[in-house]
Amino acid sequence: QVQLVESGGGLVQAGGSLRLSCATSGRAFSGYAMGWFRQAPGKEREFVATINWNGRNTYYADSVKGRFTISRDNRKNSVYLQMNSLKPEDTAVYYCAAGVLSRFPLLLRYEYDYWGQGTQVTVSS
Repeated sequence: QVQLVESGGGLVQAGGSLRLSCATSGRAFSGYAMGWFRQAPGKEREFVATINWNGRNTYYADSVKGRFTISRDNRKNSVYLQMNSLKPEDTAVYYCAAGVLSRFPLLLRYEYDYWGQGTQVTVSS
């Protein structure tokens, strides 16, 4: 079993930045692809970004390309999401997820096996 805990969310003005962290435990972190999803009120959970097992490949949703950066540190069993130039439409609960499938990228929430509890990101205009 894998446990994931997100942190780093908060309230920020439009144009500002936040860095989300996801700490994992329970099994070998380096064996999983990692992803970030987000869910705004009244909307479905949507894909944001993913990174493969060794951190050499990344993939982003069009809505965040050029603004968000996903990274991982396998020695620390952690994955990060650096969010720059934040917009009010980025407001959502952000979830960290781990997937065991070997193909890349994993874009669907059902392709991920483990999920964190989420952290709230609110961007004011």
